[in-house]
Amino acid sequence: MTVEAAPAKDRILDAANRLFYSEGIRAVSVDAIAAKAGLTKKTVYYHFKSKDDLIEAYLMSRDQPNLTLFRKWFEEADGRLAEKIEAIFLNLAMSAQHPKWKGCGFLRTAAELANMPGHPAMKVGAAHKKKFEAWLSDVFDSYSVAKPDELARQIVLLMDGAFSTMLVHRDPAYIEEAGKVAKCIVDNASA
Repeated sequence: MTVEAAPAKDRILDAANRLFYSEGIRAVSVDAIAAKAGLTKKTVYYHFKSKDDLIEAYLMSRDQPNLTLFRKWFEEADGRLAEKIEAIFLNLAMSAQHPKWKGCGFLRTAAELANMPGHPAMKVGAAHKKKFEAWLSDVFDSYSVAKPDELARQIVLLMDGAFSTMLVHRDPAYIEEAGKVAKCIVDNASA
């Protein structure tokens, strides 16, 4: 199906994904999204009652694909639990080398909406981060690691710190180093 043949709502969401991720949510207007989707602004507002609803839908559309990718990287990695966790970071480092990589869309959106804690997108972002943390905790629990919730939180802190530092320095080595630390933490917890 060509972009033009895709349903209008899908075209709008695709355009919003591309523009919000590459340029930021505040920098992108509804006019720009409509133009990128090849539709009118009126059509955008027919499907999304406000830009805030579109921002929320943008993050919701990224939720499951991101979580699925992390699970895939974990499952495809060889080795012990610690090496499988490190593999998530190593795959992120490889992704970060792509010229279009702009970091974590959830964290970038949260930074742009920091003065709006009740914004629907902030709730979607928080839920996404909690789902990842819960998945890690379940993984650690299935490997009989002591205090799986605490370990999951530590890994999330490392990952989000690595995302932020990577955006500042534009050097994937920071994510690789965070992966090494994650591996050590998981090894120690598994011992």
